Amino acid sequence: MDRNFEDLVDEADAVSVAGWDFSWLDGRASEQRPSWGYQRQQAQRLASAQAALDIQTGGGEVLAEAAHFPPTMVATESWPPNLAKATRLLHPRGAVVVADPDEPPLPFADAAFDLVTSRHPATLWWDEIARVLQPGGTYFAQHVGPASVFELVEYFLGPQPQARTGRDPSNESAAARTAGLEIVQCHTERLPMRFNDIGAVVYFLRKVIWMVPGFTVAAYRDRLRDLHQQITAEGPFVAHSSRTLFEARKPE
Repeated sequence: MDRNFEDLVDEADAVSVAGWDFSWLDGRASEQRPSWGYQRQQAQRLASAQAALDIQTGGGEVLAEAAHFPPTMVATESWPPNLAKATRLLHPRGAVVVADPDEPPLPFADAAFDLVTSRHPATLWWDEIARVLQPGGTYFAQHVGPASVFELVEYFLGPQPQARTGRDPSNESAAARTAGLEIVQCHTERLPMRFNDIGAVVYFLRKVIWMVPGFTVAAYRDRLRDLHQQITAEGPFVAHSSRTLFEARKPE
């Protein structure tokens, strides 16, 4: 068992976690997808936009799935490995990738875009989103909802009662309204995630760095070994992701 644990952990600790492609987890972890199909709906909106901005695009993988880009297509990203990957993926499609620290201000003029999108933004600067939207423009996004995957977070960090209240869609809606946006729709779903081996856990926590801040295998090896033994004895570790479909409009 220990040798298997070491092999799984070492493998997951060595693999690249650049970009936002989770295909390394195929067969090792699974996540039920929300019912609304964000990627499909984003692509439909992009096809009819004139100027669009995708905030915190990651490696550009989600945006690149759209069949048609508007005449002006821009994406922002802060993490250098993701910037490089997004540039390689999106530049051939005519999209511009801009390095942005995910702090205000967005490096664009007022009313520059009729569509702003984002899948799982880590931060939300509503005043800036409202500023760069044209009157009548739309913000369309899939947010991480409250207490997402907290079964795993709290396994490593212990109870997090205050953090559980973050990303509340009612609070996000209120903040968007304060920035001058009208809420068109806001829906949240909680969906099962299954981690079939400890390598999947290590990879996930290395990639989604805000789940367990400062996570390293060395720092959590004992806890990882305990979880490996639990998965071996009881089967996959089950957590629940939380996702919110969010659409807001800037009044004419």
